[in-house]
Amino acid sequence: MRAFVLTAPGAFEVQELPAPVAVAGEVVVDVERVGVCGTDMEFFTGAMAYLHQGHSTYPMRPGHEWAGRVAAVGEGVDRGWLGRRVMGDTMLGCGRCRRCVRGHQHVCEKRQEVGIRGARAGALAERLAVPASSLHALPDSVDAALGALVEPGGNALRAARAAAARTGDRALVLGPGTIGLLVAMFLRAAGAEVHLLDRAGNSPAFAHAMGFEHVWDERSLPDLPFDAVVDASNAAHLPQKALESVEPSGRVVYIGLAGEPSRIDTRTLALKDVTAVGILSASPGLDDTIRAYASGTVDPGALVAATVSLDEVGAVLAGERPEGAGPGPKIHVDPRLGI
Repeated sequence: MRAFVLTAPGAFEVQELPAPVAVAGEVVVDVERVGVCGTDMEFFTGAMAYLHQGHSTYPMRPGHEWAGRVAAVGEGVDRGWLGRRVMGDTMLGCGRCRRCVRGHQHVCEKRQEVGIRGARAGALAERLAVPASSLHALPDSVDAALGALVEPGGNALRAARAAAARTGDRALVLGPGTIGLLVAMFLRAAGAEVHLLDRAGNSPAFAHAMGFEHVWDERSLPDLPFDAVVDASNAAHLPQKALESVEPSGRVVYIGLAGEPSRIDTRTLALKDVTAVGILSASPGLDDTIRAYASGTVDPGALVAATVSLDEVGAVLAGERPEGAGPGPKIHVDPRLGI
């Protein structure tokens, strides 16, 4: 099969590799769609922390936002999975430790992460092997593009729920990238008045087209009471901005990661009686995200700007915009293209 492989920082190849075989407890999936994520770009540049912590090494095959169809099942796996359309959890816990037993396998110390950690190959290939226990079935109303948006959507859903904003509340989302816009969609579905802050100086036209009226930059952000603030940016100074912007007794949610350490003033946190929550992983939110997409409560399809082949992934990771791409922030890959 063909697969995209990172061989070193800034170096990559589309290689012909042996197709995976379904071992006991696992399935093999024909991959239909993969999302390119900021994490993949960090692996491309060599900045990803896991590389320096020994959790990941080159060569590696990225790709953790995916959807496809089960082509083979291993020993002990229900054959009912054959032919089903699925997506899969990125986080694969050991299943035995205290965290896994308590239902927190996404923070298992010994976890693998598909396409990210522990030498677990990712989905930027024609076929992917994953544990059957990680699968989530997709209904007919959730196509491949939406299926590959379930993983980022699960992260966003958890962030929106942690914000606990409801009808009549005002919420601010810092960073209108894929995750930020997904968070905004889930907050809007919960009835909140949603504001977006874009520090990059991008045109607000796309966010407006997505139905968000209130889009600001750091200079124009109005002095309004925000009941919840979600930092979905990669800016090291915005976690403190989030804390400063939230109302006393409000909630701040941190889901974005900066390339350098962030600092917040815990005196502000205490004196404002603020609840602060960190979010890692979509795992606990995947099923509800699928239901939200299937029902149309949240429809993120417009986020996908273009779908490219494996041969074009390197250019995307290097920051090039595909020719003819739409205004959305997400680029998808179809490994079947160009074959």
